[in-house]
Amino acid sequence: MKKAGIIMIIGSLLLLGLFKFPLWNIMLGAPQYPDPLGMDIYIEGIQGVEEFDIQNIDGLNHYIGMKTIPKVEDMWEFSVFPKVIGAMVALGVLIGILGFLGKVSYKWFLGWFVLMSVLGILGMYDFNLWLIDYGTDLDPKAIMKLENLDGTPMTYKPPLLGYQKMLNFDVDSWPGTGAYMIFVGMILTVVAFFVGKKEYKKSKA
Repeated sequence: MKKAGIIMIIGSLLLLGLFKFPLWNIMLGAPQYPDPLGMDIYIEGIQGVEEFDIQNIDGLNHYIGMKTIPKVEDMWEFSVFPKVIGAMVALGVLIGILGFLGKVSYKWFLGWFVLMSVLGILGMYDFNLWLIDYGTDLDPKAIMKLENLDGTPMTYKPPLLGYQKMLNFDVDSWPGTGAYMIFVGMILTVVAFFVGKKEYKKSKA
């Protein structure tokens, strides 16, 4: 399963892109901001798309009682996620090498894919919980207290995926380059599974 092992190794290594490129991106556009404000979410922290974007977003959030953008030390995810990704890369490369040497079944490639899929779903669930808390846990002493038509307090949860209108802001939330690298890497591990299966059947013929 030499070809399958190589594909598995390449797919796993693509996850290293998460240490360089953002996993997610959220942009806020409004008439008073010709250049939209934005933040890139990495597995090791959150950065502004432009130099003062985080500062400006925090300033806007202050008026409506939202929390400031969390720093690295404020969220356990920023210390755990890099370790998880590093471990999955190492595991994937190991499985690929063992597959290349014919020491493990091609089914291990699919097993890695399933495990990574579960971790990805859990990560997205955790990210959505943070968005909910970020947009709903408001300071009761906020300068501006806005209400919905039914009298309930207005909340400001950004969309997990896609576009949403919030007050006079257009909010877009989409995967970043790192997320696409994960997607391609995981697809390659599935390809490795089918290539390995084909190679196995050919060797038995």
